[in-house]
Amino acid sequence: MQPTKRSRLFAFKKWDFWSWVTLVMYLFLFAFIVYPLCSLFINSFYNDEGVFSLETYANFIKLKYYYGALWNSLKVSAFATIFAILIGVPLAYVTSRYNVKFKGLIQILVIMSLLSPPFIGAYSWILMLGNNGFLTRFFHDIGIPFSSVYGWKGIVFVFTLQFYPHIYLYVSGALKTIDTSLEEAAESLGRSSFHRLRTVTLPLIFPTLSAGALMVFMASFADFGTPMLLGQGFKVLPILAYEQFISEMGGNPAMASTLSIILIVCSTSILFLQRYFVSRKNYTMTGMRTPKVQTLRPLTKWLLTAGALLVAFVSIIPQATVIVTSFIKTKGPVFHAGFSLNSYKEILFRVPKAILNTYTFSLISIVIMVIMGMLVAYVLVRRKSKITAMLDSLIMIPYVMPGTVLGISMIIAFNKPPVVLTGTWIILVIAYVVRKLPYTIRSSTAILYQLDRSVEEASISLGVPPMKTFFKTTGRLMAPGVLSGAILSWVTTINELSSTIVLYYGATATISVTIYSEVFTANYGTGAALASILSVTTLVSLLVANKLSKKGLMM
Repeated sequence: MQPTKRSRLFAFKKWDFWSWVTLVMYLFLFAFIVYPLCSLFINSFYNDEGVFSLETYANFIKLKYYYGALWNSLKVSAFATIFAILIGVPLAYVTSRYNVKFKGLIQILVIMSLLSPPFIGAYSWILMLGNNGFLTRFFHDIGIPFSSVYGWKGIVFVFTLQFYPHIYLYVSGALKTIDTSLEEAAESLGRSSFHRLRTVTLPLIFPTLSAGALMVFMASFADFGTPMLLGQGFKVLPILAYEQFISEMGGNPAMASTLSIILIVCSTSILFLQRYFVSRKNYTMTGMRTPKVQTLRPLTKWLLTAGALLVAFVSIIPQATVIVTSFIKTKGPVFHAGFSLNSYKEILFRVPKAILNTYTFSLISIVIMVIMGMLVAYVLVRRKSKITAMLDSLIMIPYVMPGTVLGISMIIAFNKPPVVLTGTWIILVIAYVVRKLPYTIRSSTAILYQLDRSVEEASISLGVPPMKTFFKTTGRLMAPGVLSGAILSWVTTINELSSTIVLYYGATATISVTIYSEVFTANYGTGAALASILSVTTLVSLLVANKLSKKGLMM
């Protein structure tokens, strides 16, 4: 018997609060992820005359100018990942397995270097190792031949120092929880320490190591700022997509769309490839016997401490450099002897709007992300179904979307009626929310999995409605962990460049875009002052997040 119209309406009225949350989230994702992506995909099949054609894809395959950019992206990302592993794994092993000194300081420095945006690292190394950098001049003065940091090798160098903390943090956590019985079994068979590390320890932590390596590769593959500042003619795919879309000669939106689709396909393929290799073997352990920190001889301990501190201090050099140079007297690209606050006075006089925009847009985005993250996390964890599983998959799409691609897709989708958002601050906020929402939701779901349902059930059994129970009880319990995760999203939002540079116009410029412009016009002093503001904000945010996470553990 078919349901009548009245019965269907009655069933619709029976929807609870969480059903509406699910529906609203689907509408949001379809409006700002699925629709822009479909628009981007369709646009890639139309040439400049608006005729359906495979010309852009054919040109990508035929012309080295286009497919060479893909090869360049893969090359720098692969080398950066390899070098990040070579730095991150030994550093994680030393700090987690041995009684080296200053572990807390090392971890803070490593995390600080990770949270700093890559383009600030690139800018700092230009100040030090550029064509007229002070280290470059020093090397020339003492007779050491050194050209500059520009080129693909410089890009790999900056990516390595920027992203090896991913490897360090992932591997450190895995090494602290690994079951040592397998290592002890290998030791009883007479295996050397290196042999045990290669044949037992590394295979056991392979899923975690590969997840960290994936993060390094994806971040390098999608980054726009570093190759743009250091490339000097070395084109990678995000830069080429941006240049094709926003060109002084009129641009080529169809080719930009094609390059963007290829970027997404490559990112998705890499993600599935990593999951395939992890799924081939079983990596489960009992975890009953976690490793003990080994006590070293004084000389060995101090040598390893010195090595670990050296790596950490080198990776924090970019932030130290921009802060110091922001106080040096400057006239355009030339630094003069003596300290001055002129750079700060200039930015407060010339670009105060960019500073205000950065914090305003990021704050609005974070408020939206926290509210959406907590509500959607509850749906995903407590209301599991095929519908919520599909919702979870849609939410993770931005995870594989470079910021440049997201910006291009949103302009193509919202540059014409019925909804015109380009040229407004709203499109920037939406882009930030879409890009960073997966991370906020993941931190929220992680907290929710740790909360016992009995607390909610007790509240509901006392007659409190489910929605009120969430806001009065569950939400409050989630808050410390969610806020600490949200602060990390806030840090990446204020530093966002790749999507902002596509979507902004003069009145909505942010600090990151202004730094990029100042560096390209050789105003290094003002660029350093703006970068210092971001660095100090990052440090303060990290300290607040650390305090909140400790409070969350205490509750």
